[in-house]
Amino acid sequence: MRIVIEFYRTRGTDDAHAVVGRETMEAADLDDAMEVARQLSQTLDMPQRPDAMTITDATGTTLYSGVIVAKAMNEKRL
Repeated sequence: MRIVIEFYRTRGTDDAHAVVGRETMEAADLDDAMEVARQLSQTLDMPQRPDAMTITDATGTTLYSGVIVAKAMNEKRL
């Protein structure tokens, strides 16, 4: 499936989001997309280290949204 991964920083005071990276790619399924996104969060050249990401499908439907950590505490699957 075709997916778009957006990496962003979140400001704690008002929950504002600033996109620091975006990649469009193919993934076999959501688990594959999440693994690739986690790897990209460490290797992609971005102006700041992202603290969260969103994965959407080709139509813009959100498939996943959550923080980027080894064991995400605020993870939410849609």
